[in-house]
Amino acid sequence: MGKEQNLRRVAENEAMAKARMLRTSPQKLNLVAAMIRGKKVDRALADLTFSKKRIAGDVKKCLQSAIANAENNHGLDVDDLIVAEAWVGKNLVMKRGRPRARGRFGRIMKPFSELTIKVREIEEQA
Repeated sequence: MGKEQNLRRVAENEAMAKARMLRTSPQKLNLVAAMIRGKKVDRALADLTFSKKRIAGDVKKCLQSAIANAENNHGLDVDDLIVAEAWVGKNLVMKRGRPRARGRFGRIMKPFSELTIKVREIEEQA
């Protein structure tokens, strides 16, 4: 008489992780996400480690979370994982301002974004 089990949002050979409220614009975050799409996870982690972009540390943390989800929750082999998808979405925008000349007001927009990373296990080619 229990509740029905929720269906998985990802396939059997996939795992995902989501990072919300990242303090950067989606446009800047998408540059870093594009850098890791389609790569093996160990190569993607190395690229993020040595990237000069400030947000690369947060992207790396999200990727490590997706890898841990794949290993611990779904029993996937870490050595065969690739970054299948990495997409960026908009979040809230804090509106701030600064007084300007002649009584005007300069708007300062402080955007936030969110990142979703999906890793997939691939079969090794012999």
